[in-house]
Amino acid sequence: MANVPDALSDFAHRYTTAWCSQDPGAVAAHYSPSGSLSINGGNPAIGRIAIAGVAKEFMTAFPDMQLIMDRLIAKGDRTEYHWTLLGTNRGPGGTGHRVRISGVEEWKIGRDGLIEESQGRYDSALYQHQLEHGVEEHFEINPE
Repeated sequence: MANVPDALSDFAHRYTTAWCSQDPGAVAAHYSPSGSLSINGGNPAIGRIAIAGVAKEFMTAFPDMQLIMDRLIAKGDRTEYHWTLLGTNRGPGGTGHRVRISGVEEWKIGRDGLIEESQGRYDSALYQHQLEHGVEEHFEINPE
């Protein structure tokens, strides 16, 4: 997380924790009151209630969801928040399959220090494949 201001890094860690909390309002609280979140070019969720709705969908689909912050990159007035989602699709109508998908959100931080705009993206075809078939977890054994 080199060259990222401490305050932004702390904010990103709190955001990650919020996604792992199973509390959609905690995620939405990281957005400006009229902030927006769009995923893979879809229609944006605008405002905290709508953003909480998006978070709730993921949290419901993956009751054991964990989000890992992979890296944070500051680029002028934008910040790239790279993440990996891990979870089992056990929500209503779920497949019971494990998912491990990585993506990125491009943030524009507002004057209030909260996310004014987030444009998220991930490989939706890979995500659908994992929902249908699961993902094999690979572990390396260190021969020491």
